[in-house]
Amino acid sequence: MPAVVLLHGSGGVNGGNELWAKHFNEMGIAAFLLDSFSARGIVSTSADQALLGRLNMILDAYRSHEMLAAHPRIDPARIAVMGFSRGGQSALYSSMRRFQEMWSPRAQFALHIPLYASCSSTFIRDTDVTAPIRQHHGLADDYVTIGPCRPYFERLRAAGRDVQLIEYPDAHHAYDNPLGAKTPTIAKGSQSTRACTLKEEANGVLVNVSNGQPFTYKDPCVETDPHIGYNEAAAKATQKAVKEQLRAAFKLE
Repeated sequence: MPAVVLLHGSGGVNGGNELWAKHFNEMGIAAFLLDSFSARGIVSTSADQALLGRLNMILDAYRSHEMLAAHPRIDPARIAVMGFSRGGQSALYSSMRRFQEMWSPRAQFALHIPLYASCSSTFIRDTDVTAPIRQHHGLADDYVTIGPCRPYFERLRAAGRDVQLIEYPDAHHAYDNPLGAKTPTIAKGSQSTRACTLKEEANGVLVNVSNGQPFTYKDPCVETDPHIGYNEAAAKATQKAVKEQLRAAFKLE
C-alpha cells in the first residue's frame, strides 16, 4: 500500500496530526507519524527555535522513507511526505535534489505536501527538485507569512517544476487543526521569522540578508506572539484537495 510520512510542527506531535493519519487510513493509505522531538529531549521549539536546526527534520523524513521502503507491506514508489509549519518546511525542502543526493539518494518521495511552510530562506539550487510539490497556506497567517512563498513557487514553475501554492482566505497558522484554538489566538512567546529574509551563502552558511551576517534567533528580525487558529472552511477545503492530490500521485481508484 502507499504511505504518507507526517512531520509535526514546533509544538510537537498533536491530535491534528493524528486526524490526518486517520483520514489517510480511511483511504487505504498507511500513515507514519514521526516524532522528531522526544528522543532529542525536546518538548517544543516554539519559544526557542534554536533548540533544533530548521532542516534537521529533512534527515528524519529521509530515514523514515528508507524504513518504510523496506517494509513488506509498503510500496516504495508510493511514499509521500506531509508536514506542518516547521515540519512543513522540511516537507518542502526535502524535495531538493541536492539534499536528497547528499543524505539519502534512495529516498525519493512521490509527492511533497507542506502546510504553511516558511519560504523566507533562499537555498542554493532550490529549484532543482525531485518530485511534485503541493503547498497549502492561509492568507491571514502572521506566524509564517505566505509572501515569500509566491516568488519561490514562481521560480520553481519557471524552472519547469510541477508545483502548486494553494491559498486560503482568512486562514491563520495551524488553520487545519480542529483540536486547536477555535478562533485566532496569540501564541504567546512563539518565535516567528516572518520579518527575516535569509540566504544560503558558501559552505552552507545561512545569512541574514539585512546585515550580511550569519543568522541567529537573536537577530532583530525575529518577532514573537503570532496568531494560530482553526478555520473550518479552509480545513475542509485542504482535506479535500490533499486527498485528491494523493489519489492522483498514488494512482488510487
